Amino acid sequence: MIFNLNQFISKHVIKREKSLFHKDISDNFDKLQKSICNKSVLVIGGAGSIGSSFIKNLLPFKPKTLVVADISENGLAELTRDLRSTSGFYVPDDYMPYPINYADPAFRKLFQARKGFDIVANFSAHKHVRSEKDIFSVEALLQNNVLKMWQFMDLLIEYPPERFFCVSTDKAANPVNIMGASKRIMEDIVFSYSDKCNVNAARFANVAFSNGSLPAGFIERINKQQPIAAPEDVRRYFVSPEESGEICMLACILGNNREIFFPKLDVSQMTTFSDIAEKLLFSLGYKPVRYESAEAAIKAAASIGQNNNEYPVFFSKSDTTGEKEYEEFYTEKETVDLDRYNALGVIKDIKPVSGDTIETVLDKFCKAFSDANTTKEDIVKIVHSYLPNFGHIEKEKNLDSKI
Repeated sequence: MIFNLNQFISKHVIKREKSLFHKDISDNFDKLQKSICNKSVLVIGGAGSIGSSFIKNLLPFKPKTLVVADISENGLAELTRDLRSTSGFYVPDDYMPYPINYADPAFRKLFQARKGFDIVANFSAHKHVRSEKDIFSVEALLQNNVLKMWQFMDLLIEYPPERFFCVSTDKAANPVNIMGASKRIMEDIVFSYSDKCNVNAARFANVAFSNGSLPAGFIERINKQQPIAAPEDVRRYFVSPEESGEICMLACILGNNREIFFPKLDVSQMTTFSDIAEKLLFSLGYKPVRYESAEAAIKAAASIGQNNNEYPVFFSKSDTTGEKEYEEFYTEKETVDLDRYNALGVIKDIKPVSGDTIETVLDKFCKAFSDANTTKEDIVKIVHSYLPNFGHIEKEKNLDSKI
């Protein structure tokens, strides 16, 4: 049996035959063409699921230059093979992938040698809630999402681009985890530079089967004949990998200064991870069989393929730190335009936080990380001092404790 993942996502996850943003792209095609054609483009974190989709959506409009920076050397190699192996796909002569961190001195030299770019998009981020187990993982997360962004923005304004875009997350709206809070602070950092260049962002939810996601893990478990585990009470919005790149392209190119784009989705389009797991197994010819514990499911996995294609699964309630019970793309205090586009909402008229206020919290992070006695709880207090409504609840359990 031939399994087509994109068809599965369309039918069983997003439940749309056509991209949610097809009409918005069609309606704005001429503006997209004019704004991208013959422009120089820098994509940071471009080897990941969203960054690579952004690139694939941008290239048909024929930019003259594409520079991609990503810490994943293997990811860059695959991105390049993918672009060059796709029939009829345009890749500019000036295409350069670099396995490099955007906070490294070598990156600064590269950026300055190129004298900046017309379009800059940043997808480099810690984006999983599981990335906040202890003080060490929290520091790495905040260094990447917040402190490196601050450093990069100072570099960016040496040669201001026509457009700068940075991907955010729905978890930045009323955050309950440090990852979401870090992206909320990142938004404030980016918009504090909005008097120097056009900056905007996008918030959206789960990208179906993106790198490192739980659904992508389902495929790995099946390939290794291991049981599948998933929460059955967590309902989430999903977009396809293609749609994730389209949202970012539309926000980057069409967005006015100080705007955040998000997909217009309603609760009827939400689904659970356990439902995706069961439908994936059925699509592959397996019959999911529920077990009451992870240990029982692991033991039963030894018989996969022997008992009428039965496949062991363990579904449970969510009980880990940082999991939000619901998803939202904006808060009551934000001004939202739901009429400008067919499938995109826009948070507009964002008032930048003062640079002094941002520098105060960033200095607190720097001082905390220079102290070997700093704890995760200390960092939570710093975040709470900046975001008073930060709803973090420590449950003393994280996703890495589960299968």
